[in-house]
Amino acid sequence: MNIIKTEIPDVLIFEPKVFGDDRGFFMESFNQQVFEDAVGRKVDFVQDNHSKSTKGVLRGLHYQLPPFAQAKLVRCVVGEVFDVAVDIRKESETFGKWVGVHLSAENKRQLWIPEGFAHGFLVLSEHAEFLYKTNNYYHPQFEASVLWNDPTVGVQWPNTNNILLSQKDKNAPTLMTLIESSLI
Repeated sequence: MNIIKTEIPDVLIFEPKVFGDDRGFFMESFNQQVFEDAVGRKVDFVQDNHSKSTKGVLRGLHYQLPPFAQAKLVRCVVGEVFDVAVDIRKESETFGKWVGVHLSAENKRQLWIPEGFAHGFLVLSEHAEFLYKTNNYYHPQFEASVLWNDPTVGVQWPNTNNILLSQKDKNAPTLMTLIESSLI
């Protein structure tokens, strides 16, 4: 497994070693010991999620409030997405900064997003299937969002023509509104 650091030190890309031939391929998609050595702590995943979306769907930027904050290990197993993590940890040196990574069935990369980050992705292919592990259970009453195109954050989404958003994501507050409301 190749571990790639991003501009935000706590967000990591995991790139598996893929062994392929004319029959197909084999790869180790997850190894607890390798993972924990890379992130520097013990992580117990408790929930796996799977979503399917069509081209132009943007999901995010979502997070859960403490005490149910979630860390995620995400990957795209069908198609391609542009995946984004935004640091919303007020005390962090990288607060308000974002990292964007192309995840696809072809590159087989995974992105580690610790607690304290808002997360979202944009589907670039005709369809995409997205899988992720979380270290905490989903609690709808603790769910929150940052506006996907918040100018303060400035995520550079590729190809924003014909974006498909849920009503919740269209109405998400900006990062500054969340700070003023003490929701971060």
